Amino acid sequence: MWMQKEITLAPKARGFHLITREILRQLPELEDMRIGMMNVFLKHTSASLTVNENADPAVRRDFERYFNILVPPNIPGMEHNDEGPDDLPAHLKTGILGSDLNIPISDGRLNLGVWQGIYLCEHRDHGGSRSIVVTMNGA
Repeated sequence: MWMQKEITLAPKARGFHLITREILRQLPELEDMRIGMMNVFLKHTSASLTVNENADPAVRRDFERYFNILVPPNIPGMEHNDEGPDDLPAHLKTGILGSDLNIPISDGRLNLGVWQGIYLCEHRDHGGSRSIVVTMNGA
């Protein structure tokens, strides 16, 4: 069985946000799959996706701090600044983290580790809503 759905995520502040439940609420079809794979693709170049710690919110805050040190705004010599000082750093962070995930499906559930969740990494100060395409294949 193949299934594909586009999901619009509510706007979020700059930072790293757990979106696992927000995605799962919109995928009742997942319960019908015994075994399969789910691809999650983010249709944006200034936000990203990753899987990481889902229990301690300090991890998400530390991710934001770390990436702001790694890729600060107003990097000298960079040309692309049409949309403001956070635009190019957002693209670079997305290039580092990526815009898609593949997650196994087992017995109608995502087969994530106990402490794993899906993050939307919002790299813009005012990113707006974000669209993801979820494609599932399984039996």
